[in-house]
Amino acid sequence: MDGDALRALQAPIKASYREHPEAAQLTLSARGTLVGNALTCRVEATGGLVEAGLHPATGGDGSAACSGAMLLEALVACAGVTLRAVAAAMGIPIRGGSVLAEGDWDARGTLGVDKAAPVGFPRVRLRFEVDSDASDEQLAKLLSLTERYCVVAQTLKNPPELTSEIVPNRPADR
Repeated sequence: MDGDALRALQAPIKASYREHPEAAQLTLSARGTLVGNALTCRVEATGGLVEAGLHPATGGDGSAACSGAMLLEALVACAGVTLRAVAAAMGIPIRGGSVLAEGDWDARGTLGVDKAAPVGFPRVRLRFEVDSDASDEQLAKLLSLTERYCVVAQTLKNPPELTSEIVPNRPADR
């Protein structure tokens, strides 16, 4: 898609959001199901069900998806789509390429082996390898705008307020 087609596609959406800002306020959701006694969570993903479980470094057998890897996959997906959209808007042809996200992880934190070890990724690296004739200045601007408009990247850079609750579903409640 070129920049003109993208602008034509998004123009009425942007106009609507300017006139009615509340229409742009969305709630996305994800749902998982705990089934039986397995150490897994069945996630209802857009492409079908994904069975998430323990990484082999924490006792998993490798047959279930790792949620940490899924987080990096979400970053790659969002950043890749955002880069394509920004490149189209800027008129920068991208013939192809790849997006790579790497996160450093210390399984000791997750397992409670070392209370000083972090739980989660203290460092995440995102790299774009693009097949393009764009100048270094254009690519720098493309990267800057991609970082700015990528929802997942911005969420990782500026963590949201996270609240949690547990709601019992006791036999008498069913």
